[in-house]
Amino acid sequence: MFKTIKQLMSHSNKDLRKRIYFTLMCLAIFCFGTTITVPWASVYTEELGFLEIFNLMSGGGLRQFSIFALGVSPYITASIITQLLQMDIIPYFKELKEQGYTGRQKINKITRYLGIIFAFVQAYILTYVFHSGATSLDILKTSLVMTAGTALVLWMGDQITKHGIGNGISLIILAGIIQSMPSMFVTAFESLVTSETFSTVLGSVLFGAFIIIYIMIVVGVIWIQLAERRIPIQHANRTTSAYGGQQNFLPIKINSAGVIPVIFASTLVTIPVTIVQLFKNQSAIDFVNKYITYTSLTGFILYIVLIIFFGYFYTFLQMNPEEMSKNLNKSGAYIPGVRPGTDTSKYLGNVISKLTVVGSLFLVIIAGLPIIFSNFSGLPSNVTIGGTGLLIVVGVAIETYKQIESSLVSRSHRRGLKR
Repeated sequence: MFKTIKQLMSHSNKDLRKRIYFTLMCLAIFCFGTTITVPWASVYTEELGFLEIFNLMSGGGLRQFSIFALGVSPYITASIITQLLQMDIIPYFKELKEQGYTGRQKINKITRYLGIIFAFVQAYILTYVFHSGATSLDILKTSLVMTAGTALVLWMGDQITKHGIGNGISLIILAGIIQSMPSMFVTAFESLVTSETFSTVLGSVLFGAFIIIYIMIVVGVIWIQLAERRIPIQHANRTTSAYGGQQNFLPIKINSAGVIPVIFASTLVTIPVTIVQLFKNQSAIDFVNKYITYTSLTGFILYIVLIIFFGYFYTFLQMNPEEMSKNLNKSGAYIPGVRPGTDTSKYLGNVISKLTVVGSLFLVIIAGLPIIFSNFSGLPSNVTIGGTGLLIVVGVAIETYKQIESSLVSRSHRRGLKR
């Protein structure tokens, strides 16, 4: 890592540093925007409950009812829907998927327009639910401002991707989560050390244990995110000796689905909660709070089952064994000891299925830890261990670092060729 930083600071990589500075400037604008409350709204001081994950991703902007309160969550919802529509549900989307780069550009455009529509709908519902005393005009104005904020955030994400470094949308989510972390540690310190709940010595020990456990979880998340199964492959018209004795591999990650299954599950759980809050039916609200929200036992079990289901669903959506088998066959490659075609497809499906079990269990542990910790620790709700936010931060940080490192290596290689 220190070598990468040293290379980055060299004069020959000045343009790359400018891209990083541009990225940091855009992220700083986003973080500043999360502190600006919409003039007609007010800060929401009560518990957000099921919406806490979206508040986390927007850097606390949802509780603040800031101009960037929704962050990129409407875009995430839209991208989930467009990905589902590509599964033979609507032929047009499947055709776009098969068109390559041109099709992906059209899908991205549709996703952004759909995200803006969802932004207005979400903003209107949230303003209506959490500011019930507001007038219709104030609700409409607040919704329009929050929608415009989401549009600006999406535009900044595109600019980061084009002129900065890394994936802009992912980095904005990362910035929002990191922005809320210092307050979490401050709250933990105040609750354990400076409050009168524990003695100063015991509180300091507990706070130190909290930091150590948090670091251990971060290390575990990094290990899982980087872990992969390497399936050896051989090309029919090439020999291993032709590549200096190097073996070719087909890498398959343990957690191929990333954080998407948790977001899917959280979104589904929030739908009934949002509906009953919108209609303000007290008996329905009590039923949902007792049986469906993941702070209840039945809701927690439902949440876990949904994560496992979507872990399998999204993994096989992204990594179709039949398509992988066809791609290997087209490139003249095969897995030693496995016949091309159906046998290869079955073999890959079996491998992916076993890895998905481990990956889904990992997601269940990471997503379930904050809920269990909050119920038994007695600490404020914003003090958590593990969680979706940590998984996103680690994943995005690793991918961004890899992109910077890859860019430095390619530049060094090109300079070597010129010499």
